[in-house]
Amino acid sequence: MGWKTLDDMDLAGKRVLVRVDINVPVEDGRVTDTTRIDRIVPTIKDIVAGGGLPILLAHFGRPKGKYVPEMSLRVTLPALEAALGQDVTFVERPDVDALKALPAGSVVLVENTRFAAGEEANDPGMAKFLASLGDIYCNDAFSAAHRAHASTTGVAQLLPSCAGRLMQAELSALESALSTPQRPVGAVVGGAKVSTKIALLENLVGRLDLLVIGGGMANTFLAAQGAQLGASLLEPDFIDTAKSIMARAAEAGCRILLPVDGLVARDFKAGAAHEVIALGSDTVLDADQMVLDAGPESVKAVTAAFADLKTLIWNGPLGAFEIAPFDQATNAAAADAARQTKAGTLISVAGGGDTVAALNQAGAADDFTYISTAGGAFLEWMEGKELPGVAALNQ
Repeated sequence: MGWKTLDDMDLAGKRVLVRVDINVPVEDGRVTDTTRIDRIVPTIKDIVAGGGLPILLAHFGRPKGKYVPEMSLRVTLPALEAALGQDVTFVERPDVDALKALPAGSVVLVENTRFAAGEEANDPGMAKFLASLGDIYCNDAFSAAHRAHASTTGVAQLLPSCAGRLMQAELSALESALSTPQRPVGAVVGGAKVSTKIALLENLVGRLDLLVIGGGMANTFLAAQGAQLGASLLEPDFIDTAKSIMARAAEAGCRILLPVDGLVARDFKAGAAHEVIALGSDTVLDADQMVLDAGPESVKAVTAAFADLKTLIWNGPLGAFEIAPFDQATNAAAADAARQTKAGTLISVAGGGDTVAALNQAGAADDFTYISTAGGAFLEWMEGKELPGVAALNQ
């Protein structure tokens, strides 16, 4: 870990540019989910406590370099002030003299960085302007760290830089889960399509002791073994890819665990009539049958495998968790991982895509060691890619 944290910086009397992610859902002019805002509070409070002036930089939506009134960050002010318990100064066009004139203990929110065309282009001029506003740069937006923008990488190269508390927690969790894990280490990778997670799977099989594959993507792997799965979601064009991944896993000593049974239905709807059918290389389903969830024997195999692990990474559901009864495998396996984590026998890190929703629905999220809300950045890290926003902190 070559990056510094707030503990390494002298904050007293310093203007601290803080890149945050408060790209939150809004309905009827009010924030409906404050999770991302709540998570940046420790960083802001620590800067204020250290005598610094937090100047928050953030994006909101995709205005593509133009002013779009509906994408103004002003809408987040009430929620941000409620979370911090203090007033926040909103600035449309930041001016360094005006910032210097603010009283101690102030917090500043700058208007949507993406209103400027230079943001997403990582324009050197914009990076230089941002740097002129502060003395220190702090990145607390891991979820935007896979973007090489002026506010995530450009300015970091011009000022003394560090990770905020949320970024620090995220990087520490991911390092402990994948770079330096307690072994044996395993992962659950689920979701609809193999095609969206090829790089992830290829990177993981060389690092893991166990890989549990679920969801629609498991069907492609079963088809690669010879199963005929009727109308089940699968990707015939990626059967060879699945075979290649299984071969690489065997060479690397990574055990792949696929469903051995599944909940099979003829209708994709809540409460659909279904039956449990064994799954394997010789499975032949009717043309209108679909595998929509892993079955009870599969869940037993997964939870038994969890018992042998010390570290677990979770990305994606094991079935069509959005509709009952096809949420059973995800709920049961997540609950077991949460139980082991709470008991202190498992380190569990989860994130990406539908994962947070699935674990929340299962009532398991609160007991996981760490839940990332970073989405694309989480996946790219797991794929082994260098994230520009993190790399910039190492300079």
